[in-house]
Amino acid sequence: NSLIVDLSTTRVLGLPLLVYVFALVVLIGWLVLNRTTFGRRTYAVGGNPEAARLAGIDVRKHTLMLYALSGLCCGIAAVLIMARTTTGSSTHGDLYELDAIAAVIIGGTLLSGGRGTIIGSILGLLIFTVITNLFILNGLNTADQLVAKGAIIVVAVLLQRRSLRSHT
Repeated sequence: NSLIVDLSTTRVLGLPLLVYVFALVVLIGWLVLNRTTFGRRTYAVGGNPEAARLAGIDVRKHTLMLYALSGLCCGIAAVLIMARTTTGSSTHGDLYELDAIAAVIIGGTLLSGGRGTIIGSILGLLIFTVITNLFILNGLNTADQLVAKGAIIVVAVLLQRRSLRSHT
């Protein structure tokens, strides 16, 4: 318990330790996606699983490894949220998936797969966080925020589709 509280209260060079944990996870993720065979295979599987299979990638095994990696990242996020709130609750992550989807779409990741970057997702996260903070500062209730976030996702997806059609 004390270790988790220390994680949220410790500051290094004026920044919370949580920021450094986040930066470390982003750096490792960037390295894995951009500098390893695993990352190239991930883009291949995401872009066209059948072509990836024909290229010799075990798509089922790779997808399973991606789900395991996703679970690991969810576990890290859960510990960080628990450290930040100093409580554990099964509802702490409610509706975070909507924010995560919106952030990565705004950051340029295709819902259809095969294209996206961690840096783009981080920029999308920052933009979406600013939008969410503006909603809160302007007193929008939760239901209106969810509708607005959903609308942002729909508009971003439509813009992606339009952009993809113009490039083909």
